[in-house]
Amino acid sequence: MTRARIPFTVILCTTLSFCASCGTNSGSSTSAQGTASPTPTVEVAKVTLKKLSIATRLPGELQAYEAVAVFPKLTAYVDSISVDRGSRVKAGQLMARLVAPEVAAQRTEAQSKLQAAEAQRAEAEAKLASDQSTYDRLKSASATPGVVAGNDLEIAQKAAEADSARLQALRESAEAAKSALKSVTEIEGYLQVRAPFDGIVTERNAHPGSLVGPATSSSGAAMPMLRVEKTARLRLVVPVPEKYATGINVGSKVEFSVPAFPSQTFAGTIARVAHSVDVKTRTMPVELDVNNTDGRLSSGMFPEVLWPVRRIEPTLFVPTSAVARTTEATFVIRIRAGNTEWVNVQTGELDGKSIEVFGGLHEGDEVAVRGTDELRPGTRVTTKPAAPDSAGPPK
Repeated sequence: MTRARIPFTVILCTTLSFCASCGTNSGSSTSAQGTASPTPTVEVAKVTLKKLSIATRLPGELQAYEAVAVFPKLTAYVDSISVDRGSRVKAGQLMARLVAPEVAAQRTEAQSKLQAAEAQRAEAEAKLASDQSTYDRLKSASATPGVVAGNDLEIAQKAAEADSARLQALRESAEAAKSALKSVTEIEGYLQVRAPFDGIVTERNAHPGSLVGPATSSSGAAMPMLRVEKTARLRLVVPVPEKYATGINVGSKVEFSVPAFPSQTFAGTIARVAHSVDVKTRTMPVELDVNNTDGRLSSGMFPEVLWPVRRIEPTLFVPTSAVARTTEATFVIRIRAGNTEWVNVQTGELDGKSIEVFGGLHEGDEVAVRGTDELRPGTRVTTKPAAPDSAGPPK
């Protein structure tokens, strides 16, 4: 009898314990369902209004302040050339001499014509002086009646007038011959190739004996004899993107660096603004003047320019972490009267831990520091000021 009761007693106790446990769990679930969810607390920051003043890095190109491809003005042969690549030249310095036999022949012919014209003019002057003297004597003698026939006096007068006209024609001929000689002399001067300004020779494509000619000649010379650049002063050309093309102050200093001197910083002065955006690149060329008297920089270098970005009018800023992005929209969460609302925005430039925004916001609005699509519009929240370091980008 004792052995038969033991299993029944164990089963009964187990069943009672399970039922008690079920009753306890059912009461806890009901209690949980009856308790309201707590209101979330959100860190907020105010929307600020200020003028954008940052710097961004843009590529640029250094160019010679002046650069000239030197072509001769007439087709000729190179007789001698006294400069080479890297030579420094002064304005007017002789760089090369050319020879053109036809120019020498033209000069000889012009000189011969001038000498002949001068001789004819001298002969005409002498004849005019003689005929004029004869006429003057006959006219004086004709004052006494019967001494000089009237016909002889008229003939002498006509001869003097003809001599005067011939002399005038010969004088004009001599002036024309002189002008022709001067023209040939000027052309002969083109055979001396001189430096257009103080600079440095950066290219040489001609040697003694070479046939050279103007850029538009049919001699086949496609390349210039020499190329001279003024490098003591350089142009730094910066293609400024369209969105940065406002607030450019002519005369302000801009810093840049070049790969040749990675640890050094140079500066240029904004001198010329194109005021026209290139439709292909959507950039506006801006030129800076760079002093290069020490010759450390060279044309053709590609520097990195620390370009100042300015706005004419102040704009709105929020913490960078306040901007939320989804596949549908970019927005910030504004808190009004304890309720959340999404405000669509467009972002601009970063300024430290803040970002420029454009949209339906106003200065002084409170926005959630941590923008997220999990905080739905219309949610009731409590707010607290953001910690000083909470405006940075989310971790």
